[in-house]
Amino acid sequence: MSFLQSWPEPIVRVQSLSESGIRKIPDHFIKPPSDRSFNITDTKTTSINVPLIDLENLNSPNEFVRKETIDGISNACREWGFFQVANHGVSHELMEKTRAVWHEFFQLSLEEKQKFANSPVTYEGYGSRIGTEVGAKLDWCDYFFLHYLPEALRDENKWPRLPILCRKLVLEYGQELVKLSKRLTKILSIGLGLKEDYIHQSFGGNNETSACLRANFYPKCPQPDLTHGLSPHSDPGGITLLLPDTDIPGLQIRHRNNWLTVNPIPNAFIVNIGDQVQVLSNAIYKSVEHRVIVNSKKDRLSLAFFYNPGGDKLIKPAHQLVTNDCPALYSPMTFNEYRSFIRTKGLTGKCQIESLKSPR
Repeated sequence: MSFLQSWPEPIVRVQSLSESGIRKIPDHFIKPPSDRSFNITDTKTTSINVPLIDLENLNSPNEFVRKETIDGISNACREWGFFQVANHGVSHELMEKTRAVWHEFFQLSLEEKQKFANSPVTYEGYGSRIGTEVGAKLDWCDYFFLHYLPEALRDENKWPRLPILCRKLVLEYGQELVKLSKRLTKILSIGLGLKEDYIHQSFGGNNETSACLRANFYPKCPQPDLTHGLSPHSDPGGITLLLPDTDIPGLQIRHRNNWLTVNPIPNAFIVNIGDQVQVLSNAIYKSVEHRVIVNSKKDRLSLAFFYNPGGDKLIKPAHQLVTNDCPALYSPMTFNEYRSFIRTKGLTGKCQIESLKSPR
């Protein structure tokens, strides 16, 4: 893939803008009226509980309970594209420590964070924009992005050296989320009537499957109704495991043409389907458009772990799911080819996955 070696415009850190005390956000953060979110002051009428799955039930001696759990995840992938998992096997203490260490990172001096400033070549490091189009409307968010898998791409020297425990915790957290991701892809495969390792092998198996972590920091915003923390998009990869901020609502999903705010459950992960699983499932499972709103009084932080195909893996609908009545909806494309669109255009709803559809 070929990208600009540097950002096309000067980078201004959103956290610095927020902490400067400005009362109006710069024009390049203001979304067109038709695209704006709104500032939620009362979440009772707008918030929802996406399906909550207790993964401990998969260990039940009762076959009906195990099947009901798998069916629950499969139905959530078809209807919502999102679900939450509890009793997932990841230590709650590890989750809290990892979240806390990223909070500490974003409170470091700008000089320290700038040592890890990223570029559009790989996006690895400390960043404040997605996409390289000049004059694009930007999101109210700073982030840190890093590669976890495959190991050949993992470079811990590119991870924050401060706080002291950051690299150690990221390594441990990544190990646990890879295990959980593998477990979930088995369930997703079974729910499609495929062999349990179908998605895992399609992603590249143990040697080529990729994974990355993005720590999102959404500073408080003086005009939250005019912008987004993240613009509407569907995730380009396989599956996403989100550790949200449980104190402040932020994630919204598009469900039946309505934007609904997700109520995060403490100690649960929010899981969503990415575009590559939508392609593999021939659109039986849905990658759903979602966005992030910001808050006028409080900062927010979330950790998104992306479990994806290897960059060179050719992704196409599973042949078992292609019939005369249900022909293949998507043309084959490698994951690298697919995500190059995002790196150039930024977050643009579902237009990339829709553009892949084969002519019928």
